[in-house]
Amino acid sequence: MSRMKILLVDDQLLFRKGLRALLESEEDMEVVTEASNGQEALNKVKAYRPDVVLMDIHMPVCDGIEGTRLIKAEHPDVKVVILTVSEDDDDLFEAIKAGAGGYLLKNLRPEDLMQMLRSVMANEAPISPSIASKLLGEFRRHPHEDRGQPSGPELTAREREVLQYVAEGLSNAEIGLKLSVVEGTVKNHLHNLLEKLHLQNRVQAAAYGIRSGMVTLPPRE
Repeated sequence: MSRMKILLVDDQLLFRKGLRALLESEEDMEVVTEASNGQEALNKVKAYRPDVVLMDIHMPVCDGIEGTRLIKAEHPDVKVVILTVSEDDDDLFEAIKAGAGGYLLKNLRPEDLMQMLRSVMANEAPISPSIASKLLGEFRRHPHEDRGQPSGPELTAREREVLQYVAEGLSNAEIGLKLSVVEGTVKNHLHNLLEKLHLQNRVQAAAYGIRSGMVTLPPRE
């Protein structure tokens, strides 16, 4: 079984060491190195080639948003997941625009963190529940903000269905059940629509779909 190689980026040494011990207690995870800011993280990515960078936001020298931007520009295949105490709207949306593939809060239960990190390797975008609610709320308030942007290549009917369910927050497995197809087929459709729309992850796809009017969210209950 291959182990997920993780780079921890946080300026608080005590937190890093505690999280490292927690992650390395899992058989399928390995912390290959650590960094204390975004610039150092970029250098460590070049040297250690991690699968996932677990990145704080507020750090000296180079913060996590700029660090994410730098890493994704040079190493687009490396997955960056934000792990922070910040629930600030600006931090959330700037991190997503920078290319972050997930946004988690440090008040997560350890078992939830492990599950969400594993979902990253399945090309899903983990988001803490309170952040997901905020994200969807923002989309509902400004559903067609980007209607003027080019729509890009035409999506197939099935790709539009997948995009709709992604925007509703369903996982690949849940989408597969809805469409009566295997999870691998859903991953293929998601990969294709991301390629066509020149997007990096499912969070960006949800934003694009809702704001362009390609999909609509169900009303709040």
